Order: sequence, then C-alpha cells, then structure tokens
Amino acid sequence: MRTLLVDHHADVARAVLAALADSGFAVDVACTLEEASYAFHCASYEILLLELVLPDGDGLGWLKQLRSEGHSVPAVVMSCFDDREKRIASFNGGADDFLRKPVSPVELIARMRAIQRRAIQLTDPILVFGNLNFDPISRELSVAGDRLTIARRELCILEHLLKRAGRIVPRAQLEGHLYSFNDEVSTNALEVGIYRLRGHLSRSGATPQIKTVRGIGYILELPGAVSA
Repeated sequence: MRTLLVDHHADVARAVLAALADSGFAVDVACTLEEASYAFHCASYEILLLELVLPDGDGLGWLKQLRSEGHSVPAVVMSCFDDREKRIASFNGGADDFLRKPVSPVELIARMRAIQRRAIQLTDPILVFGNLNFDPISRELSVAGDRLTIARRELCILEHLLKRAGRIVPRAQLEGHLYSFNDEVSTNALEVGIYRLRGHLSRSGATPQIKTVRGIGYILELPGAVSA
C-alpha cells in the first residue's frame, strides 16, 4: 500500500516508517505541507497519515482542500490533542480515522488494514482472471482452486496486473505502486520480480501469462488474446 506520512516529528516518523516498511508498505515521508503537496501530486497514494500541526500550516486544512478537489484517498489523522472537538473536526474535515499520539504501530497498521478492507468491499473483492483467483482482503492466491504462496513483492505485482488484466500497465505505474521515493531499488528490480512471478505462474499451471510490451510495460493476458 503506497503511503504518504506527513509529520515533522523525526522520532515519530522514524518509528512509523520502520514499522510500516517491515509490514510491506511503501512509505514516503513529508515534513511540511509544501512537501506533502509536492509528493501527493507526483505519486498515487492509497492512504495518508497526517499530523494536524505542521511547521507551515494546518494539516486538517490541507485535507479539506484535497476533499474539495475531489480526492478520496483515505486519511488517518494522528495528533497529540485528543479532545472531542478535535476528533469531530477531523472527521468532518474528511478524516477516515483518528489516532492519539504516541501511536502504537501495531494499532496503526491494523486500522490501515481495516480502511483498506472497507475500500475493497465497496467494489468486487475477488479478482478472477483465467484460473487465477485472488482475494485482496485475505491476500490469498489460488490457481485452479489450489492455494499458491509467493513472496509479498511478487504478490503486489500480480495484484496490480490483475486489477488491469488485459490492459498494458506502464512500467512507471508498477514501480510507483511498489516503491517509495527513498527505496534503494536496483535498475532491474522490477524485471527480477516479473521473472520470479512468471516462474510461479508457469509451475502452478496458471493460464494467464505476463507479456512484456517493449518500451512500455507489461500486460497480464490469456493465450491468444489481443493486447490492448
């Protein structure tokens, strides 16, 4: 889950970043609203973690602006202030959840997962293509009814391709979904992940295949299909 953490407290940011990275989240950290705005318009985020009091302005005001512009990305507000009025103002301003600092990383991750599940349940929760079946909530993948266990990063690649099955997914879009700005990623990291994923699919008897579209990206398709 690509995450934007907006917090100028270095100790809090380090702790949250470490916990989320260990749980498979790609996290970008912004210390100011200016940095947050720049990052938000450069990448596609699935969730925001937002401190209310920032050096250059009010985090809730920024969130309200995003909502007024039509951005529906889920947002978790984190604040040292836990009075009733602050919580109500945060929810009315567009927050999906509110946590008091110091934040428990375990609770934060659980709440982020819950928000993700709710978002998935608003659409079709099960992704099916050929004989592949993937449940984004339980993170279970099966081929012709048999469960297939693969590495987290490769599962994320497959999920992104499944959501766009039959359509070309640009390389930059895949990388943006998988990695944060600060991740140390080798130039061929995506190719290695695709290679391993192809091996898993082939050995398990999966009918969908990952094709490379030279100079553009990748497409998950069934044999004989015409690329879109």
